[in-house]
Amino acid sequence: MKVMQKLYTLADGDLIPNAKPTKIPGVDETVGKLFGYGLWLIILAGAAGAGYGLYKLALSDKSSRSGGGAEPAKWMGGGIAAILLAGSLIAILNGISGG
Repeated sequence: MKVMQKLYTLADGDLIPNAKPTKIPGVDETVGKLFGYGLWLIILAGAAGAGYGLYKLALSDKSSRSGGGAEPAKWMGGGIAAILLAGSLIAILNGISGG
């Protein structure tokens, strides 16, 4: 539980500017905030994963013997997928809540 409190404190501060989740109808306020900030943290993790993939791509050996740079593509693809998934969930929840 302490980890969730620290993440909430980080998300509520300067880590995510203007990331204020809208209230979801029928959901408790605490659960709604944790869920909303959790989606923003997933977007940040996806951006970090995509950035790490770009870093690995720049430094990887792209010869065909060592995989040809497939691992960086996995990192970038996973990061972009996380960004798209969390972003679409944020848009859907904002549409439901009328925000």
